[in-house]
Amino acid sequence: MKLITGLHHVTAITGDTQENIDFYTGVLGLRLVKTTVNFDYSDVYHFYFGDEFGTPGTIMTTFPYGKGLVNGRHGKGMLNTTAFSISMDALDYWMNRLNQFNIPFKQPQQRFSGEVFIYLEDFDGLGLELVFNDKDERTGYNNHFIPKDFAIKGIHHVEIWLDAYERTAALLTTQMNHQLIAESSDRFRYAAEDAPGKIYRSCMHPECFERTCRKRNSSSRCLRYARCTNTA
Repeated sequence: MKLITGLHHVTAITGDTQENIDFYTGVLGLRLVKTTVNFDYSDVYHFYFGDEFGTPGTIMTTFPYGKGLVNGRHGKGMLNTTAFSISMDALDYWMNRLNQFNIPFKQPQQRFSGEVFIYLEDFDGLGLELVFNDKDERTGYNNHFIPKDFAIKGIHHVEIWLDAYERTAALLTTQMNHQLIAESSDRFRYAAEDAPGKIYRSCMHPECFERTCRKRNSSSRCLRYARCTNTA
């Protein structure tokens, strides 16, 4: 039995509460699955966005601290990009949708075989990718305003920027049941299983440290990501 089976959720610190809800539910079309509070600081909400049932591997959670939050910075040693999985047929739809909401994004690119991605940022500057592929068998959340076949199906992967990957690779492969499943330039893809929602990616390419859609500093930063495990 595998100890690690895939990604469970990603958590980020964000800015304005309403803008946070508007982006992840209104623009991306995720469901606000649960609302609670930061148990270490109860004045701050804790939002859970995902599919209809809050299925592990679909959940993005946020702590919106408000507009006065000091800006963070994209950098090495951090989880800088969270990627969502969408059907390949939905590429044109999502480009039109982002234009409709005046969300800046980079033009589609292909980095790995069988998938195309576009890079964008949420209202707080958090790095996101939409990865269009035909490998994801999950069903997207039917929110009744995005066509069901074009809806986000869940998290595709997370990307961490590193100076060197060797120690992280050793941890993943010797302790966490991951394997190196793909490599492209200085990006290394590890996974418990070669499927969307199971993938971790490390990146050492200088391009990573320079790319943004709008700004390098942001009020949003990823706090952590969690993995799924089997229960005994």
